[in-house]
Amino acid sequence: MSPTPEDPPENPKAFETMDVAGVGLELWTRGSGRPLLYLHPGDGIDSALPLLDELAETWQVFAPSHPGFGGSDRPAGFTTVDDLAYFYLDFLKARAITGALVVGVSFGAWIAAEIAVKCTHRIAGLVLADALGAKFSGPLTREIADLFSVPQYDLGRLLFGDGRKLDFSQMSDDALLRLARNHESFGLYGWSPTLHDPKLVQRLHRIDVPTLLLWGDQDRVVPPDYGRSFARAIPGAGFALIEGAGHYPQIEQPQRFVAAIDGFAASLPA
Repeated sequence: MSPTPEDPPENPKAFETMDVAGVGLELWTRGSGRPLLYLHPGDGIDSALPLLDELAETWQVFAPSHPGFGGSDRPAGFTTVDDLAYFYLDFLKARAITGALVVGVSFGAWIAAEIAVKCTHRIAGLVLADALGAKFSGPLTREIADLFSVPQYDLGRLLFGDGRKLDFSQMSDDALLRLARNHESFGLYGWSPTLHDPKLVQRLHRIDVPTLLLWGDQDRVVPPDYGRSFARAIPGAGFALIEGAGHYPQIEQPQRFVAAIDGFAASLPA
């Protein structure tokens, strides 16, 4: 999920809509250079945040709203993260993207991992930030906080390092409807089993591109030790903490977040 309510784009022209395998996809794209696919958390893309513009200074950024989020269609048959992973493989092919860096945050990092265990033909590297999606311990051990059991107004204490509160009172009706649609789709994809795919852990060894696990040092949703377990399960993966951040380092420490991505990317093959 994302820590701040999402506003609809002030300039709709900033987003384009494209057809991918019969699905209408809302897409933010900007910049030039090497392609970067950004996969957002469960609240959708926050158009007020500077993160994507900062990335677009050095990358050609593709930031779609997942099917069922924002202005993207959701086919009736899309019910799992597995469906989203195959969809994004179709997206990469449709845009003729090769050599991409895939950056996912939280729910988006789960999707990114599911993509990479299937096919990395068009992917040069992978950044998984505070990822959900894998189960490393037994069935009686909770490794991922149940975000669905916490009222929306109280999620800040889990999502932020400083435990700040979320305020929805100033949002427009359109923004609230958009956010509600995002939450509905996030629940559909992540509800049961809660925020993980039981089979993902046994497939992480299939990831064969350079991978970095980025983690907020104060993450209360998936603690850093969970991130270290994630990194150990991926051959050769690195792990790095971002100080002063909770579950969303791209929000609380955006400069450190972008610097970590750029530093990792410098080691990727051309």
